Amino acid sequence: MPAVQRSEFYLALNQVATERGVDVNVILETVENAILAAFRKDHPDVTIEEYSVTLDRNTGEAHVMHNDKDVTPPGFGRIAAQTAKQVILQKVREKEKEAIISDFQTRIGSVLNGMVLRFAGPNIIVDIGKTEAVMPPQEQINSEKYHVNQRLSIVLLEIREGTRGQELIVSRSHPSLLEGLFKREVPELAQGSVVVKAIAREAGSRSKIAVSATQSGIDPVGSLVGQKGVRVQAVIQEFNGMEKIDIIQWTEDTKAFIANALSPAKELTITVDEANKTAFVSAPVDQLSIAIGKEGQNARLASKLTGWRIEIKEKEGQEEASEVEEAQTDVAA
Repeated sequence: MPAVQRSEFYLALNQVATERGVDVNVILETVENAILAAFRKDHPDVTIEEYSVTLDRNTGEAHVMHNDKDVTPPGFGRIAAQTAKQVILQKVREKEKEAIISDFQTRIGSVLNGMVLRFAGPNIIVDIGKTEAVMPPQEQINSEKYHVNQRLSIVLLEIREGTRGQELIVSRSHPSLLEGLFKREVPELAQGSVVVKAIAREAGSRSKIAVSATQSGIDPVGSLVGQKGVRVQAVIQEFNGMEKIDIIQWTEDTKAFIANALSPAKELTITVDEANKTAFVSAPVDQLSIAIGKEGQNARLASKLTGWRIEIKEKEGQEEASEVEEAQTDVAA
C-alpha cells in the first residue's frame, strides 16, 4: 500500500480513536471484515470462511490470508485503503449520532424549535438543529397544513428504534407541548411557583389546563393569562390562533374543581358518586348548552381534565319557571 494511503489510514484511525472515543480494536475489526467482503466480491468462487485479513494498525497495510499463506491479490492495497477509509468515516458518523442522541436523551419533554425538511410518506421530517426528528401522523394536528421550510414549535416525546436506528420523535399534538409553551411565557411556571396539575387537549381545537400556586399571594390563572391576556395569546398564536385554551383553577374540592372545569358555564349544581367516580351536574337552561359544549366538547374535556365521568342535565323546575315568566309577561301586556 503506498505511503500516502498508509498515512491517511493512520491519521484517520487515530483521529477517530482520540477525538470520537471509538475503540481502535472495534474499528480495526470492522475494517478487516469490510476488506474481506471486498475480496469476496472480486472472488465470488472462494469459500470465504477459509480466508482472513490482517491489518497493521500503524501502517494500514492489509493482507489476505489463506491457511497462513498470504494470497493478497496485486493492487488490492488500493481497494483495502478505500474500504478502510469508508469504514472509518462511517464510524465517525455513527459516533457523532450517538453523541447527539445522548444529548437529546436529557431533553425529552422539552419544547424545541424545528423546521419542516421533507415529507416521508405520512411522516414529517423536522430539522431540530444538530439532527433530524420524525413527526408521525398521530403527533400532527389534523387541522394544520404543513409545508417545507415551515418553522414550528414541537415537543421531544421520545427516542425509539426505527428502521434506520434510533429516531427522535417529536409532536405538535401532545399535551406536554402546551405546558412547555406556557413555561416559555410564564416565569412563575418556569420557576415552580405555579404548577400544572392536569391538561386535557383536543389539539387544534380546544384545550383545558388546570393550574395551582405553590406560594401564597400568587394567582395561578392570572399568571398564565397575563396582563390583558398577552401570555395566553402568545401560546394560542403558536397554533395560528386556531386552538382555544381554557385556564382552570385547580382545587382539592372535587365539586369546585368540576365546576371550574365546566367553565364558562355558571350556576351549576353538582353532586358526586365517589364509588363510581361520577359527577351529576344540573345546569340552568341558559347554561346547559354551554356546559355541554359544541358536540359535547366542553363536557368531554372537563371529564378528561378532572378524571371524573360527568353527566349533565337541565335543572328541575326550569321549564315551569319559564312558563310562569311568559304568563306574567302576557298579563302585563
